[in-house]
Amino acid sequence: MTRWVCPECDREFARARQSHVCVPGCTVEETFAPHPPVYREIYDRLVGGLGPVHEDAVRVGVFLKSERKFAEIRPKARSLSLALVLPRRAEHALVSRTLPMPDGHVWHFFKLTRVEDVDQHLLDLMEEAYDG
Repeated sequence: MTRWVCPECDREFARARQSHVCVPGCTVEETFAPHPPVYREIYDRLVGGLGPVHEDAVRVGVFLKSERKFAEIRPKARSLSLALVLPRRAEHALVSRTLPMPDGHVWHFFKLTRVEDVDQHLLDLMEEAYDG
């Protein structure tokens, strides 16, 4: 997939001149460095089984993109926040809230604190979000 690179922040996007908050990118390692090591372990488990993915890392988190952004992973004080865009409303014990979008997709928000929180059902939801 051809991606557009913003000349101001050097981050990649799907469309030329795509609207975004122009902040400098960083590495995934830099995003997780100030946080508990378990957050990076959770992140690695979440993305480990996906196909090719663009990791758009900034200080506040990592935005995962395939053809479009399908997930946001943000380290917080007490948990790792995962936001997934799914084509439907899904059930999972760790969903803290949902937010419907006008196009019928639904944002799902999770609070993860342990590697064990990433069960097979959540991995299936990650794959569904990735596939779009």
